[in-house]
Amino acid sequence: MPQSLSKVYVHITFSTKNRHPFIDNEIAQELWAYLGGICKMLECDPVRVGGHNDHIHICCLLSKKITQIKLLEEVKKSSSKWIKTKGRQYEKFYWQDGYGIFSVNPSEIESVVKYIENQHEHHKKRTFQKELLAFLKKYNVEYDERYLWN
Repeated sequence: MPQSLSKVYVHITFSTKNRHPFIDNEIAQELWAYLGGICKMLECDPVRVGGHNDHIHICCLLSKKITQIKLLEEVKKSSSKWIKTKGRQYEKFYWQDGYGIFSVNPSEIESVVKYIENQHEHHKKRTFQKELLAFLKKYNVEYDERYLWN
């Protein structure tokens, strides 16, 4: 094939360190925009960015020019540095070390977008821990729960 073609959507999620509720109404919308900007800069066009008080979700088109780990490294490093400049209440902000990244069928993008948009409603019924366990089950990901939360 004379050209390289790629269209890989991913759904990324990760938490604040110790799931501390740093992401409040004061910073949330600006953080979503900042995270989307990092993705765009890395040519990973964001479809939707959102989250809840202790974690984020990013749905984006993964660039063929970047690895998953490089995308996550840049998103987490840049946003962590940025948020610490937004006020004293964020000076001790950190992301957790791990993350989840899952492929998304293009026919399911709208469903993922709605899911991200409705995080506050969703988390009235389900914790981040239960949410992540459901993702791991859905995608048949093997894990050791001893290392999942710390």
